[in-house]
Amino acid sequence: MAGRKKRKLKLLAETANGDERTATEDGKERLELQTWSDLPVELLELIMSHLTLEDNVRASAVCKRWHKVAISVRVVNQSPWLMYFPKYGNLYEFYDPSERKTYSLELPELLGSRVCYTKDGWLLLYRPRNHRVFFFNPFTREMIKLPRFELTYQIVAFSCAPTSTSCVVFTIKHISPTIVAISTCHPGASEWATVNHQNRLPFVSSIWNKLVFCSGIFYCLSLTGWLGVYDPLERTWNVLAVPPPRCPENFFAKNWWKGKFMAEHNGDILVIYTCCTENPIIFKLDQSEMVWEEMKTLDGVTLFASFLSSHSRIDLPGIMRNSVYFSKVRFFGKRCISYSLDDCRYYPRKQCYDWGEQDPFENIWIEPPEDASSFF
Repeated sequence: MAGRKKRKLKLLAETANGDERTATEDGKERLELQTWSDLPVELLELIMSHLTLEDNVRASAVCKRWHKVAISVRVVNQSPWLMYFPKYGNLYEFYDPSERKTYSLELPELLGSRVCYTKDGWLLLYRPRNHRVFFFNPFTREMIKLPRFELTYQIVAFSCAPTSTSCVVFTIKHISPTIVAISTCHPGASEWATVNHQNRLPFVSSIWNKLVFCSGIFYCLSLTGWLGVYDPLERTWNVLAVPPPRCPENFFAKNWWKGKFMAEHNGDILVIYTCCTENPIIFKLDQSEMVWEEMKTLDGVTLFASFLSSHSRIDLPGIMRNSVYFSKVRFFGKRCISYSLDDCRYYPRKQCYDWGEQDPFENIWIEPPEDASSFF
């Protein structure tokens, strides 16, 4: 009797041990079958929110679940749009280079005016007939007038949106190689303030804008490549002792003084030199050594160059990064001409372009609204 009980207990123990082993093996098997795609959504969102745009795009290709999460946390900046000014009529076109789409708006408010500059979605315009200077937002149709002022050969820019109390409008015109006339104004002012400044170095202002506002300072590139700086708070002007960017001799041939563009990005001053027979050269001002450095890469930044104002962007779709987009569209509005620093060539064609031949008042890059659907 006692022997039978012992055998029964032993059999029960072996059965229990076998069940535990089976449960353990089933658990291990389930763990082995789990993949990275089975991570909780909250954890996936946390991880992907820290990825760069490039890594986010790669992660979105893993599976449908990851794709959905990656899209939900992806941050992609909007590229500027190219705004065209018609020679006749009031129909203005806006070209989106990232979507390759064109939109149209009737803007009779701009009749008889020419564009001077753009920033933060606002245009600065001038009516030669009555010397009216005004801001205009083409998407909200807001207009802010400035005192009348005759803009002849001045180059002009403004610091930020005119709705800001810190907005300053800046113009400069050389009187002689050693004297410049600087005029400033702001929304709400009753008149422009004009002061003549003496140059330590010769400075002849360019006809087309080579002018940016960066870190509280207006930077202005002269006709021959010297850099002038104006501090609107201190009201001081100075020509920096920085030798002009060094370019090959053939860059100073036909239209050499026209085919230059200037932009800023995160405190850096950038200039783009172009030539009808060569690829563009991009320089960055080394502000510690006070020299111009040639850039072989933009580190993912995209530049949008036009004669009157140029812009920079990061986190654009991969195909647009590390490139310069110029203010010319080919193939019936299907492709914006760009230059890739990765491939060292123009797209859509390999030949070089003479940007000095283009009409500077034909178009300009402008920041679009966040939701364009309500405007078109």
